[in-house]
Order: sequence, then structure tokens, then C-alpha cells
Amino acid sequence: MTLLAHTGIVFGRSLRSTLRSKTNLFFGMLQPLLLLALFGPLLTGLDMGVGGSSWQTLVPGVLVQLALLGGSYVGLGLLMDRNLGVLDRMRVTPVSPLALLLGRTLRDVVQLVSQSVLLVLLGLAFGLRAPLPGVLIGLLFVAVLAAALSALSYGLAMNVRTPPEFAAIANTAAMPLMLLSGLLLPMTLAPGWLEGASRAVPFRYTVDAVRQVFLGHYANTTVAVGAAVTLALAALCLLGGARLFGRVRG
Repeated sequence: MTLLAHTGIVFGRSLRSTLRSKTNLFFGMLQPLLLLALFGPLLTGLDMGVGGSSWQTLVPGVLVQLALLGGSYVGLGLLMDRNLGVLDRMRVTPVSPLALLLGRTLRDVVQLVSQSVLLVLLGLAFGLRAPLPGVLIGLLFVAVLAAALSALSYGLAMNVRTPPEFAAIANTAAMPLMLLSGLLLPMTLAPGWLEGASRAVPFRYTVDAVRQVFLGHYANTTVAVGAAVTLALAALCLLGGARLFGRVRG
């Protein structure tokens, strides 16, 4: 109960801080919205090779991209708090160190899922048609992925010295992962060698599963594999993030 209470306190503080930053909220949402508005119409009417409309292919990819990029870079905020001494003052309080991680992670999940809902609504305005259960399952995938990557990002932030160091590591990891996951275009359109390489990237299975549930397919192999890979990835990221968070580099 102490861990839950402490997590709730940290979550509330972090959420209030996020809601006060209107500029951060606006620009955090602007990129995926522009991607749907400016890139989506280019795909209208094209055969994407996975069935359904182009919007049923693009919107799930953008949702996973939001979780991937949004979750990966949240550690920058923690790194700034750490360098300013804010985190040190929190760590000497009775608040559980794990709660400091979980409270922030929960805030990120709420923020990214809320942004995902807005993306889906915009997609509906453009022509997306997806069953409500499929959309809800897709949002659940986003929540799990956001929690995993946020926890790992915070763990990384506790073990680097400066924001440029953090950004260099995050950029180097995020770019190839994003390209090989088939977020904007399915990897079935890629040449054989690139499609084969993408099978080593776990996010590919997540986005494939989300695309299937947006088509109304809930009990096929793609969804089962995507769920298993996403949960396994989340467990590894949360465990790794917790260990890194507790191992502060001087």
C-alpha cells in the first residue's frame, strides 16, 4: 500500500506539472497530427498489402510511433530534474525510489494514450473506419509500449551526464527501430533483405497486431504474436529501467 500511495503522489505531481506546460502538450501532439494530415492523403486509394483502407494501415503505425518516440525521450525531463537537484531532494524523502519511477511512467502512459485518442478521432475525420473493440485493444498496446519505453528512458537518464549524451543514444536507437518497424508503410512492401531484417525488431510485431485489430481481427496468429512480443518487451524494459534507475552514475 505504501508503494501504491507513493506512486499516486508522484503521478499526481508529474501530471500537474505536465498540464501546466501547454507548449509542451501542443508541440508534442503537433508532429503526429501533421503526419496524418499531410502524409495520410498521399496513401488514399493505394494498395498497402495488408487489407483494409490506407487509414487502417497508417493510423496504427502513427499510434505506435507516438508511443515509441514519446516514451523514448521522456528521460530528458528527468535528466534536467536530476541536474538541477530536484531528484536528489525527492530521493531523500520517504517516497519509495520505485514509486519515483512508476509515478512518472504512469503519467506518461496517461498522456500518450490521451494523445492517441485524439489521433484516432482525427483519423476518423479523414476516413478511418475501425471497430470500437479494435481501437480499444490498439490503445492498450500503446499503453503497454509507452510504459515499457518510458521506464527504460528514465533508467537511461539516471546513467548519463548531459542531455546531448541522452539525445545521441536515443536518436541512434530510435531511428533504425522506427524505420525497420514499418510504422508508416508495412514491411510487406519492402525488398526481401529489408523485410527479413525487420523481423528482428519487436515493434514490427506490435504494429502488425494493431493493424489487425483495427481491421476487426482479434484472434489470429499475428495478434497473438504481437501481444506476446509486446508483453515480453514490456517486462524486459520495466525490469531494466528499474535496475538502471536505482544505479545512479556519478
